[in-house]
Parts: sequence; C-alpha cells; structure tokens
Amino acid sequence: MKALLLAGGLGTRIREETEFRPKPMVEVGGRPILWHIMKHLSRYGIKDFIIATGYKSNMIKEYFLNYEPLGNDFTISLGDRDSLQIHGEHDESDWTVTVAFTGDNTETGGRVLKAAKYLEPGEDFFLTYGDGLANVNIDALREKHAKSQKMATITTVKPTSRFGVLELDSQGNVTAFQEKPQLESWINIGFMILNPTALSYFTEDCVLESGPLAALARDNSLSSYQHEGFWQPMDTLRESKMLNDLWDSGERPWLN
Repeated sequence: MKALLLAGGLGTRIREETEFRPKPMVEVGGRPILWHIMKHLSRYGIKDFIIATGYKSNMIKEYFLNYEPLGNDFTISLGDRDSLQIHGEHDESDWTVTVAFTGDNTETGGRVLKAAKYLEPGEDFFLTYGDGLANVNIDALREKHAKSQKMATITTVKPTSRFGVLELDSQGNVTAFQEKPQLESWINIGFMILNPTALSYFTEDCVLESGPLAALARDNSLSSYQHEGFWQPMDTLRESKMLNDLWDSGERPWLN
C-alpha cells in the first residue's frame, strides 16, 4: 500500500515557523514532522510514499535528495560529483519517496487528484495530512476498512476542549468547572484509507473534507475507525513546543 501525504499548505497559524519553511518541515526532535509520520507508517510496512507539495516545495525536495549524505558519513572528490561514496546505512534505506509538486494554491482534494498518477492502479491507498502525529494502529485501521466494504475509511477522535467548561444553574450560578474536558463529537484526523474508486469524487479545485469526504458520507460510502490513543496536531507554536517537549522527555507516544 502506498501512502499519499498532503504537504502543500501555507500553515498560516504557525507563521513563526512557516515563514521560512513548509509546515510539514517544522521539526520535532530535530526531524521534520513529515518524517515522524512516515516513520510511524513504516512500522506497519508502508514504505512507499508520495508527498504532495506546494508552498516552498523545494525544501522538501532538497531534504529527500540530500537524505543519504546528510544522514551518513560520505567521501567525495570535489571535482567529481559522481564520486560520492556513502558510508554506512540508516533505518530508512528501504523507503521509496516520490515528491510531487501539486501547485502553490491548490486545495487539499485537488492535491490528491494531481498526485494520484503515482498511485498503484486498482489498489487501496493511505492518505493523511502532513502536520499531525498519532499512534494510530494502522493494522486495525486496515481491518476496519476491509470489513466496512466502503470506498473510504477515516480515523476519528474525540478532541479535548481548548477551554475549561462551566456548568450553570437556572440562576446563573456556577455549579461545576471542568478543565478542558473531552468533547462528545468526533473529528477527522486523517490517517485514511481510500479505494481508488473514491477518486471519482475528486476535482482539481476541491477541498478534501467539504468536497469528496462529505459526498462519500452522503452516499453511505464512508466509514470511520475510532482512535482512542495519542493524537496531536501542530497548528500553533505552542503545539510545536508541546511535541518537542514530549520528544525531549523520551515519551514520544507516536513512535512507541
């Protein structure tokens, strides 16, 4: 199964970082968040990646083009670039990475459609966003998708409220206070599996959630895998710091 990773957005809510690089290249523990997502998937045997890029695409291209020499010792004759000799290996030596530029301003659904030419014909594919980490059990997700017999399966969580919640009586007196409780509604966090027939719902200018996913839901062709483990998006500088603090503590739940 190939994985298609959406890595082309502007990341305006974390402008302190994305002014200089695309959001999926913002680092956690010295590695781009994109790498962490790929590392998690590789543990479940998904090692063939398509990265749909846009904003500052060249930074993603350069990262993977230079992955071998930057990750290993090497010897080179400065007058002969072809003389480059890499010493040693790394754990990602069996990854295959296709970097596909899908336009600077293309919407998420359009990026999927533009990169779809690199998918295997007739084979289900994995799809997710390039800015959130989770310890989703990919084997269980695959099993749920197969049993559902739907065109697509998304991973959902019940998020934690950003704010504390008050309970009031009829006179407006505060009777209870909950510090950032878990909400009852489910949200889509990515980590999706799609049958290629679902691509018929995509257009080159569509937004993934409000376009094809909403249409698949209306047609009773969308299933969900309910994830109750770790999930953390990286939409703000505070969340970036939170993920780096987890890495520094050694906890790293998305890789454990």
